[in-house]
Amino acid sequence: MVVVGLGVGGEEAAGRLAQAGLNVVGIDPRLVGGECPYWGCVPSKMMIRAANLIAETRRVDEMAGHATVQPDWAPVARRIRDEATDNWNDQVAVDRLVGKGVTFVRERATLTGPGRVRAGDREFEAGRGVVIATGTVPSIPPIEGLAGTPYWTNHEAIEADTLPASIVVLGGGAIGLELAQVFARFGVQVTVVEAAGRILALEEPESSELAQEVLEKDGITVRTGVQATGVSHGAGGFTVTLADGDTVAGEKLLVATGRRLAAEGLGLDAVGLDPKARRIEVDEHVRAGDKLWALGDVTGVGAFTHTAMYQANIAVHDLLGTTDAPTASYHAMPRVTFTDPEIGAVGLTEQQARDQGLTVRTGTSQIPSSTRGWIHKAGNEGFIKLVVDDDRGVLVGATSAGPTGGEVLGALAVAVHGGVPVKSLLQMIYAYPTFHRAIGDALRAL
Repeated sequence: MVVVGLGVGGEEAAGRLAQAGLNVVGIDPRLVGGECPYWGCVPSKMMIRAANLIAETRRVDEMAGHATVQPDWAPVARRIRDEATDNWNDQVAVDRLVGKGVTFVRERATLTGPGRVRAGDREFEAGRGVVIATGTVPSIPPIEGLAGTPYWTNHEAIEADTLPASIVVLGGGAIGLELAQVFARFGVQVTVVEAAGRILALEEPESSELAQEVLEKDGITVRTGVQATGVSHGAGGFTVTLADGDTVAGEKLLVATGRRLAAEGLGLDAVGLDPKARRIEVDEHVRAGDKLWALGDVTGVGAFTHTAMYQANIAVHDLLGTTDAPTASYHAMPRVTFTDPEIGAVGLTEQQARDQGLTVRTGTSQIPSSTRGWIHKAGNEGFIKLVVDDDRGVLVGATSAGPTGGEVLGALAVAVHGGVPVKSLLQMIYAYPTFHRAIGDALRAL
């Protein structure tokens, strides 16, 4: 096997295939482990943990006496550098991979035909096949004046040793909003600009409304429904011109407008794939062609670490010829935006369900109205929303927003994944007083 791209999915597949006895070559010019451990999920959640501690301290006055906090970015930057990323050195990950029997090549790979890969001055031919797991890169919009300026992507934002006094964030998706809230809680003046009519545009409208409400409470200015048409940079920082004629300014500019397939120079056309496609199409075994598998962000199924790991498991079983090998199903795809409150969702939104022609019923409960939410008080914003296929009597989607929204989502993900009948969910015993008990309230609201 040759595995091209060693982010979380590629690293998992390469390691397991080597441990199973295959001769595996893993190729990647970047850090082994990819975005998640160095610039994504791990360091960003360290930032969020620190920012949430600041917010919780500020809530003490309302409930438990008096407390003051002086935000300091230095321990956060130090923890990211020392604990999460080893100062952006992947030697531990390389040693782990090689220890499993993988031959590691730090080069850029090019597919030259079915089962054939060139890396630097070496050519590899894989008897079993090739796995593509090259991930995505930030998608930078063609805004006049943006190119050539020292704008930030998530990389520069995660690596920052010090924070600016102000920042403009282009993009109101999960990455942009998580970082925006972190920076605001550390005293940065933040403006978010989103071209769509609402932030978190792919989630429920209720999620967008909640996110904007809590961000504005943190002092963040949120501009939606307006495009950035120009960018200028000078000694004072960045000025962004908007389509309505307004301008917004910040010392730094964070571009978080999505990600695109990292396919430049990969040679997809040599294996019958379109190098200009937005994604690599795969079947239920994550096969992309003759002697070819693809997994992770490149498949366009969901740019999540858990998706890459899920698809890696499917690819490994298929490649090893496992009896009754699992096949991919994405009907219960979970995702969490780690703002405060966390906004978790699984499966279809209400609009997606209606667009599929389903007979839809919804039920909603409010976390502040639940017993645990009332007890929690400060910082208790959130809700549970259920989307039901009424013809089958099962959940096809759900949103869990609240102080532990991502954790409460687990119960809803099980229900959607397993097609648990709503009647059965109504008859469950929900522990009291918990946040997840609000699921029962939403069920009764159906």
